Amino acid sequence: MCGIVGYVGPRSAQDVIIGGLRRMEYRGYDSAGIAVVTDSGLAVAKKAGKLANLITELADSPLPPSSHGIGHTRWATHGGPTDGNAHPHASYSGRVAVVHNGIIENFASLRAELEAEGVVFASETDTEVAAQLLGREAEGGAALADAMRTVCGRLEGAFTLVAVDARTPGRIVAARRNSPLVVGVGEGEMFVASDVAAFIEYTREAVELGQDQVVEVTPDGYAVTTFTGEPAPSHPYHIDWDLSAAEKGGYDWFMRKEIFEQPRAVADTLLGRLDAEGNLVLDEIRIDDAELRRVDKIVIVACGTAFYAGLVAKYAIEHWTRVPCEVEIASEFRYRDPIITPTTLVVTISQSGETADTLMAIRHAREQNAKVIAICNTNGATIPRESDAVIYTHAGPEIGVASTKGFTTQIVACYLLGLYLAQVRGTKFGDEIRDLLDELEQIPAKMQQVLDGIDQVAELARRFVGQRSLLFLGRHVGYPVALEGALKLKEISYLHAEGFPAGELKHGPIALVEEGLPIFVVVPPQGRDQLHDKVVSNIQEVRARGALTVVLAEQGDEEARPFADVLIELPHVPTLFQPLVAVIPLQFFACELATLLGHDVDQPRNLAKSVTVE
Repeated sequence: MCGIVGYVGPRSAQDVIIGGLRRMEYRGYDSAGIAVVTDSGLAVAKKAGKLANLITELADSPLPPSSHGIGHTRWATHGGPTDGNAHPHASYSGRVAVVHNGIIENFASLRAELEAEGVVFASETDTEVAAQLLGREAEGGAALADAMRTVCGRLEGAFTLVAVDARTPGRIVAARRNSPLVVGVGEGEMFVASDVAAFIEYTREAVELGQDQVVEVTPDGYAVTTFTGEPAPSHPYHIDWDLSAAEKGGYDWFMRKEIFEQPRAVADTLLGRLDAEGNLVLDEIRIDDAELRRVDKIVIVACGTAFYAGLVAKYAIEHWTRVPCEVEIASEFRYRDPIITPTTLVVTISQSGETADTLMAIRHAREQNAKVIAICNTNGATIPRESDAVIYTHAGPEIGVASTKGFTTQIVACYLLGLYLAQVRGTKFGDEIRDLLDELEQIPAKMQQVLDGIDQVAELARRFVGQRSLLFLGRHVGYPVALEGALKLKEISYLHAEGFPAGELKHGPIALVEEGLPIFVVVPPQGRDQLHDKVVSNIQEVRARGALTVVLAEQGDEEARPFADVLIELPHVPTLFQPLVAVIPLQFFACELATLLGHDVDQPRNLAKSVTVE
């Protein structure tokens, strides 16, 4: 959740860290703080609320010049969002400062131990326990890296810790367990951060850290060890996007920018997936074909928007492979004793690759000897590293907390996986797979067509500014789209919104329908069995009870038109691919309505982009 930045090198640490925190604020914005090492010791500034509050504080009271420091933007867990609970936290002597992402589960017993020794705590956080323990080790003569290894050996839970010692300038020590941390390698300067976006302005060379590792960085380089002190291998990689991808580029919100980036993002997800013979190739799949042919059940595990992408994938994967496919909410998965065997294929979906619930789910699956394939957007993240294979979506950075291009590229990656399994298992002929891939390659242009006519949706948002409740209906793959449309509205507009299967209306939800209630309905393409006609009947049912119907239907659908108070026309696409075009108006509607209501679209209240705690 929280965002961490550390810097050591020739530049102004305050400038580098504040710039990094700007690009990390999507990870948490309850408070922000910075600590720099100066000739006279640590200098710390921190402020509750968004980063802008800290920037104002620093403008009034600048920190002393320094080229070495750490910073943090917080999503609160232990202790409310106050100045005192903001990071960094200092040890009792004021010598060591720490920033932290995650939860230290045994902090209460450790705090009691320290208080018995006379340590007085200044905050309610679990993080301060780590600061005080590190301070105690340092005062006892331990070097900071040794102190970090000792302290990590005592901590339980998920955490990234980054620390500086006022008596050893030019050195940062960091550690990770079940929480993200990446090292940026510059020329004569080094960075540590929760995400490469923090340092992409200065370098595109990064190093991924493994589980239970400590890294010590100086301007000249870095050294990685295990928690027990053994040297550990490092894994450098090159970042394939630049600073411009992490900036707004003239848009008012990152979310709006990312909505408009979807045609390109989907095209990038599809890029380079065919070999010279026209066969689908997923180079990231490091599982033997024979093992994939033995799979008798597929389980998709994800959270939030990624879960809805998994629901879409279920329809496609079962249709193409004829293998039963379940979709599980990651936070529920391992607690219900799921039936997982060595012939089960577990597919995890996570934009960040650090989602705590999903990470715990794949560890449980691997304990049952299942094979795990990750669908992820973040190179070097924990989930793809701990999986047997990974399909990267190549969507570029997604900064807006409410996922948009993450959702559509995850669906496309799931389609690629489904078609690959169909190819390996022989449930689809080669020409059938190529035809479907040809259809997929036309989708970016179809998405752009929707975006070109998006002004209609902006007008619709203005019309619904006073509404307090909205419903979304769909059938087949339109049902997950309805769920996602409702979630987007809840996330950033703070309005009551629910998504339902249209066929369930008469089993309860129709009681919610009243005069003037807006209901968005995703209509399947014409000719899809009886689905289309049934959804048109559902529209009539709610309209007869006074609902105001917003109908998303393909161009030329004259059967749906008479029952639409507002008709949003979609391009002609195959039914299974319709979510990729149908979700765009719903994303844009939520963004536009939230803007009109005066909300912060990119940083909605109580949310953070990457949920790295359970």
